[in-house]
Amino acid sequence: MTRDPRDVIAQSPMSLLQIGVVAITIALNALDGFDVLSISFASPGIAREWGIDRGALGIVLSMELIGMSIGSVLLGGIADKIGRRPATIGCLVVMAGGMVMATTVHGLVDLSIWRILTGFGIGGMLAAINAIAAEFSNHRRRNLSVSLMSIGYPLGAVVGGIAAARLLQTSDWRSVFYFGAGVTAVLIPIVFVFVPESVHWLARRQPAGALETLNRALSRMGHETVTALPDIPTEIRRQSVAGIFSPSLVAGTIIVTLAYFFHVTTFYFIVKWIPKIVVDLGFAPSSAAGVLVWTNVGGVLGGAVFGLLTQRYGVKALTIGILLASTVMVTAFGRAPADLQRLSLVCAAAGFCTNAGIVGLYAIIAQVFPTHVRAFGTGFTIGVGRGGSVLAPITAGFLFVAGYSLPTVASAMALGSFLAAAVLLLLKLETDRPATASEERRPSRAQAATLSHAH
Repeated sequence: MTRDPRDVIAQSPMSLLQIGVVAITIALNALDGFDVLSISFASPGIAREWGIDRGALGIVLSMELIGMSIGSVLLGGIADKIGRRPATIGCLVVMAGGMVMATTVHGLVDLSIWRILTGFGIGGMLAAINAIAAEFSNHRRRNLSVSLMSIGYPLGAVVGGIAAARLLQTSDWRSVFYFGAGVTAVLIPIVFVFVPESVHWLARRQPAGALETLNRALSRMGHETVTALPDIPTEIRRQSVAGIFSPSLVAGTIIVTLAYFFHVTTFYFIVKWIPKIVVDLGFAPSSAAGVLVWTNVGGVLGGAVFGLLTQRYGVKALTIGILLASTVMVTAFGRAPADLQRLSLVCAAAGFCTNAGIVGLYAIIAQVFPTHVRAFGTGFTIGVGRGGSVLAPITAGFLFVAGYSLPTVASAMALGSFLAAAVLLLLKLETDRPATASEERRPSRAQAATLSHAH
């Protein structure tokens, strides 16, 4: 029997190309972090130029998140159908176009449309690159690769925030979007040249010319080629992406989606409210921006450390532990003294824990969903879970308006991480085996019954 190409990827050391692909996913994820922060940097200039109030501006700030939720769900399924590579390139084109067009508008409606489009592309890209990071890694390094991909978000926020601040010293708010569009456009040929199609996807989906394309990818990665594709029944190869709601996967889908939703409420409370809270404590806006930078620096470190720890410990236990730590640190943020140095340290620690929690959830998502629904499962989880990103700043705002103190609000918002940890206790996580994928070579009991009934 010819060796299964997924075994080749899973059991062989990672080549330079595979490492490079994971590095590219970090850069791609950084676009999300930059874009979220770019609109925050650009918003004061937009408000001054157009004479709009905070209420109207808040609507614009939410448009990208809405587009991202829609794109994650809809385009994740596309990545499972047409492939990771074309889906990623298509999303990058959409993102670059949305950022460029945002510079041409003269009103809130037009700006909102292009922000939704940009978010739509980002959402689809996030679903695809989680699958890419998992499927280009060998079995031993998979959790590490997905974790490293995830730290792109705070990296993009830090680097992009610094770039945006410097651009705004000499140019207007449009320069921020030009910069984002340029970086996005540069990544399009990089993905086209250096990221082949996923061997896992080709072996599972088996489109026309799959063997030749698969062997070219294996050769580029320095691995031995195969003489035939794995024997997977046609009915299994053509399974719908709706399989995330099948009896074997629906419990995992619900659990990871709820966990992501709960934790994101805590994560975005920190990301969105730190500047305002620090200013309200009596510090200058520039100092508040510095505290936010330290929060993202902590996020980068948290993701990297978490990824390294997955090489020695189980990802589920690590994630539950860091989510509980996130609960403690966000609560501590609400009780931190009005001292800039201490605030920076506490926020860096909170960023460490909250982002490490996101990283852990991404790694779990990559294990819960098998190859044929991995992008759609990721997209669905992110898309629905990002609802927490919309609700978090709104909920905190209402609590403040109702007269609750910062310690009380922070404690309430920290419960998101606690609930996420509690939900994950229900997850029966088995190590995903996409390389051997014995379950993909033959139908499961539920699938076999369905196929038998159909025949």
